[in-house]
Amino acid sequence: MKILDWYILKRYLGTFLTMLFLFIPIGITVNLAEKIDKILENQVPFMEVVYYYFDFIIYFANLLFPIFLFLSVIWFTSKLAMNTEIIAYLSSGVSFYRFLRPYLIGATIVCLGALASSMYLAPQANKGYNEFIYQYLKKGKEAQETSDVYRQINDQEFIYASHFQPKSQSARNFTLEHFENNELKFKLSASTLKWEEEDSLYHLKRVDKRIVGKERDSILYLRTLDTLLPFEFDELTPENYIAETLNFTELNDFIEKEQRRGSGNINRYLVVAYKRWSIPVSAFILTIIAVAVSSFKRRGGMGVNLAVGISLAFVYVFFDKVFGTIAEQSTFSPFLAVWFPNFVFGLLAVVLLLRAKR
Repeated sequence: MKILDWYILKRYLGTFLTMLFLFIPIGITVNLAEKIDKILENQVPFMEVVYYYFDFIIYFANLLFPIFLFLSVIWFTSKLAMNTEIIAYLSSGVSFYRFLRPYLIGATIVCLGALASSMYLAPQANKGYNEFIYQYLKKGKEAQETSDVYRQINDQEFIYASHFQPKSQSARNFTLEHFENNELKFKLSASTLKWEEEDSLYHLKRVDKRIVGKERDSILYLRTLDTLLPFEFDELTPENYIAETLNFTELNDFIEKEQRRGSGNINRYLVVAYKRWSIPVSAFILTIIAVAVSSFKRRGGMGVNLAVGISLAFVYVFFDKVFGTIAEQSTFSPFLAVWFPNFVFGLLAVVLLLRAKR
């Protein structure tokens, strides 16, 4: 790499980190101003608040780093253009594509760092962030699916409950169906089910077990039944934010398990999984757009470049949120929804790059 390449690369990384660290205190201040009343009302311990904001910093940086990267590249590239440094560099016979090299190297470094963070560091922070919110700020609100829960727990058995209580580990109107060769063999029903921690057994009340026979069914009625069942209670109704708290390997295993169980939240989990790849990759696309937009002098100066950049950043965030929500709430492909903003902005990057080259 030449001296100018190192110069641009250092400016690329330095400006990005500076902008990131400048906005983190602003994000903390805004968040604290929004939540301070509930924190005081619920008498949250001081150290719990401190730990929450450590997690918040990682959550905030991981969520918004593409926007900060985009604006930081526009900022320092516009300064290079205003000082005619880019014109001097290109006038020496260097192609515009060659000029992009240090930017792409910087984007690679940021992308790899973002991938490592989203796969392993951010999930742990997301866990603390969400647990704090539901424990102290959203008391009384369930973080889990609790009504009309239907699951396939293995290849042969399905369960249903009209209502689950995760905290008390109990359920109402519980049903377990056992199949063999796609034929129902027996059906176990109970008015209530509760996990007894001391005995490591499930306690069922008002039980009836219907055994399917070749000619007639037999029914067994019991007032109570203590038994083992082939599932763990916590796995039946995972928290709504569970996917955000799992690392790369855990998330893949979890999604595979939930697909077998027929989870109604599977699209939400897939959106989280795909975003862990799409958002880091956006570093390349947004870098190219930022350079193409800001590498030449404009009549309005840096202000015009930043205005264009902020507008594009909001459009990107809008696409990301809207299509992610559509995928979670409908049958629309999560993969297409998550990658659609990158696809659109990738085409925009190609168009702007060709125009900038001319």
